[in-house]
Amino acid sequence: MTETGSTGGRRTALVTGAGSGIGRATALRLAEDSYDLVLVDRNLEAVEATAERAGTGVRTIVADLSEPAAATAQIAAVLGSQTPDLLVNCAGVGWAADTSETTDEIWETTLAVNLSAAFHLCQLVLPGMLARRRGVIVSVASAGALVGLRRRVAYCASKAGLLGMTRAIAADHAGDGIRINAVCPGTVDTPWIGRMLEGEADPESVRQRMEQRQLDGRMGTPDEVADWISFISSDRGRFMNGAALVIDGGLTAV
Repeated sequence: MTETGSTGGRRTALVTGAGSGIGRATALRLAEDSYDLVLVDRNLEAVEATAERAGTGVRTIVADLSEPAAATAQIAAVLGSQTPDLLVNCAGVGWAADTSETTDEIWETTLAVNLSAAFHLCQLVLPGMLARRRGVIVSVASAGALVGLRRRVAYCASKAGLLGMTRAIAADHAGDGIRINAVCPGTVDTPWIGRMLEGEADPESVRQRMEQRQLDGRMGTPDEVADWISFISSDRGRFMNGAALVIDGGLTAV
């Protein structure tokens, strides 16, 4: 863990998957919103790069969320008695694999990172949020939580579970001052997409198909998703609770 700056009494956001893609864009957007940041990623160099761009009031934690309990204990040790005002569950993994191609390792790792880690982190922050009767949680689900995507069986299962968990926590704690929502992006142009395409026989053809399944004919950008996370985390989004905000360029419209 490294630290720059100081908290200075400002709001604090805990963001997982902050080393790249939507997680990095969200961290930078929240820095603009005057949050102090606790940034979690498994890649030291990547999360440090995000922290450098975000400025002061940033702490970084290198943790592997495929081991959810151990990673959460590591994060809890850094937070100490502090409870974040905002938790953004953004870390995610996925493989291109249909049911027959999905190994036990793919299944278990996908659910561990995309679902179990988010659950453990909600368990970590909720007691403090409940004690002060305020707090916001945003989980990055997917359009794949709402519709089936070809060769994404483990990914879709994990994201559907994340959305169900979000709604259940909202049902449990809406009366306690807690707001929890999910954003459901369509295909977003991130380094993860680039790595996935590297494993395809014809990456450019697959990229074109991924672009065309959005009605807009393009992938989204991390900044577009981060702007909505900023909105629903703020008082402007205070009437949103237990919601699934779809940001998918029309992927789920037809």
